[in-house]
Amino acid sequence: MNLLITGTTGFVGKALLQYLQNNAHNLLVALRSRSPQQTVPSITVGDLLPSTNWTAALSGIDTVIHLAARAHIMRDIAADPLTEFRVVNTAGTLNLARQAAAAGVSRFIFLSSIKVNGEFTTPGKPFTASDILAPDDPYGISKYEAEQGLKEISAHTGMEIVIIRPPLVYGAGVKGNFLSMMRGLHKGIPLPLGAIHNQRSLVSLDNFIDLITICIDHPAAANQTFLVSDGEDLSTTELLKRLGAALGRPARLLPVPASWLRKAASLLGKEDVAVRLLGSLQIDMRKTCKLLNWSPPVSVDEALHRTAKAYLQQAQC
Repeated sequence: MNLLITGTTGFVGKALLQYLQNNAHNLLVALRSRSPQQTVPSITVGDLLPSTNWTAALSGIDTVIHLAARAHIMRDIAADPLTEFRVVNTAGTLNLARQAAAAGVSRFIFLSSIKVNGEFTTPGKPFTASDILAPDDPYGISKYEAEQGLKEISAHTGMEIVIIRPPLVYGAGVKGNFLSMMRGLHKGIPLPLGAIHNQRSLVSLDNFIDLITICIDHPAAANQTFLVSDGEDLSTTELLKRLGAALGRPARLLPVPASWLRKAASLLGKEDVAVRLLGSLQIDMRKTCKLLNWSPPVSVDEALHRTAKAYLQQAQC
């Protein structure tokens, strides 16, 4: 089987590429620009745009794994973020998919986002793959529109579509808020997050990569949408405690009521941060496990240990 992979310079893409290299797949990597460090066959296609020509990259390809995207940005300075996201994540993706179908590609795996479902869940009502979708920000909307367009292309061409919606992905080399939490814990900084009783689904890089590779050729994955997580939901307080243990630095957590933190976040204009730290986002992935006969191979504690180990090694450099 010949695979074309986009987005291999990203957090997930780098790990996926390494895994597939180690498991003897026939790979072709699509790059924005030439990279002398690339150790697998690659082709330069430029930016992911509605006008990108994928003809050479798609020749002889059986399956496309499409990870490239304009990533979610916490402080987006674009004048019109939704338009910017749509150009890349929607129009750019659908341009690739149309050309893939025309080239005879049999399966197109699309990395979407749980943001397509929404930003938070209420107790006892986790997100499912069959929910009425309610994306709330430009990134989520662009991914939602790409999903709808991919389904239309599949219906007209017969190319199989596989959509995967992950929540926050963590692992070796993670950045963003997760990295900030690790730094704070490692430095022993007291954090006012000792009384948070939310529930959040996360997925480790190892578990996510395992699911993606299952979807490459599993017959039951065809034309399905899958949600994925580690299978164990954690409160922010519990996550910090277990991450601190993995780092060998007990978390110093102050039991500040969540209502106080929400008020403080509102005054500071940080409501989005409050949603991520204080709100719940749970995923029901029973469909994924049942259809694919799959379960996360790595436990939460082992995944946190691997993440912490990589962080500590980098911190010593």
